[in-house]
Amino acid sequence: MRQLLATPSQLGPLLKSGRRAAGLSQTELANRMGISQSRISHMELHPESVSLEQLLALFGLLGMELMVQSRSDAPASQEW
Repeated sequence: MRQLLATPSQLGPLLKSGRRAAGLSQTELANRMGISQSRISHMELHPESVSLEQLLALFGLLGMELMVQSRSDAPASQEW
């Protein structure tokens, strides 16, 4: 599965579908992460609350990977 994420709100459904594709309930995923089932539910409903560390751990457990690339409409150089 390939999924483009442009906003935080798109992450919740992706986490839920990835969890389901892995055949895991929220409780099973929570147990593997060492957190509560309610935290998994909160992450799926409020993905803006997910830290990068949690996101990478979730993706690893779900057999997913995070890929970052430049947008085709992005300026050639940006100053931070």
